[in-house]
Amino acid sequence: MKKIASIGECMLELSGAGSNWRMGHAGDTFNTLWAIKALMPPDHWVDYVSAFGDDPFSAQQLAFFAEHGIGTAHSPKIAGARPGLYAITLDGAERSFTYWRADAAARRLADDPSELAKSLADRDLVYFSGITLAILDANARGALLSALKAVRKAGSLVAFDPNYRPRLWSSMDEARTTIESALAITDIALPTFPDEHMLYGDAEPLATVDRLRQAGIGEIVVKDGTEPALIAAGGHTESIPAMHVEHPVDTTGAGDSFNGGYLAARLHGHAPVEAARRAHKVAASVVQVHGALAPFETLRRAFAA
Repeated sequence: MKKIASIGECMLELSGAGSNWRMGHAGDTFNTLWAIKALMPPDHWVDYVSAFGDDPFSAQQLAFFAEHGIGTAHSPKIAGARPGLYAITLDGAERSFTYWRADAAARRLADDPSELAKSLADRDLVYFSGITLAILDANARGALLSALKAVRKAGSLVAFDPNYRPRLWSSMDEARTTIESALAITDIALPTFPDEHMLYGDAEPLATVDRLRQAGIGEIVVKDGTEPALIAAGGHTESIPAMHVEHPVDTTGAGDSFNGGYLAARLHGHAPVEAARRAHKVAASVVQVHGALAPFETLRRAFAA
């Protein structure tokens, strides 16, 4: 049995059009964990590590997690707090987002380092992102990175997606410094090329691979939307074409689900190149549904195809 934890913020998601809004639950690291949960055997221990409020929407969110076999370990419940909220606006299949998250409970996920350490202890895999770091203040970021360093030293595999979102950072320098601290304790890096181009000026995915190799990362997967993913592991680099979808419905969560498919495949014992092929299939299945979370069965069929 594998023990897996993902760290970050799960928000309330409003998707739809006109007056037909639908509420769901989503967020980058939760979307990835959702895919991992769908693709791993049911007896595996899967937790979303965050912080939650005591309002009715937080209760609904926790009930949704439990219904789908996702725990929350020792994540705190904070009196008077509530989840963040975002709405998806679609232009065809492409999306834009509006956020209400400034006082979200998840910003306090690392306020108690001892409880955070308990939540992350004895994991086979721990996953987090640049968004996880960006929503925290400086002290909480330090606490989270210290906890991750400790669990990695104890034998956990640490996976990280830099997932650069400029509006969440005070400056590019702050983002670079923090992300580089995270990369120093990362085993598997899962960046997206347009983000890396924006933050570091990388001219092509191979430049991202070269930079991350120099940072000491042993396994690198550079995503690039509908373009091929570049896989670098064990001294070998290979480009894996994406799956073409003729009529995408909604691209929300595609990259997150790719990450989940990739990590699940690696946990199943597949080599990085095969893991990327399966991850592309998972991502292709997600862009054919509305919202960030595809049904478990949809993800499973894509993964096994």
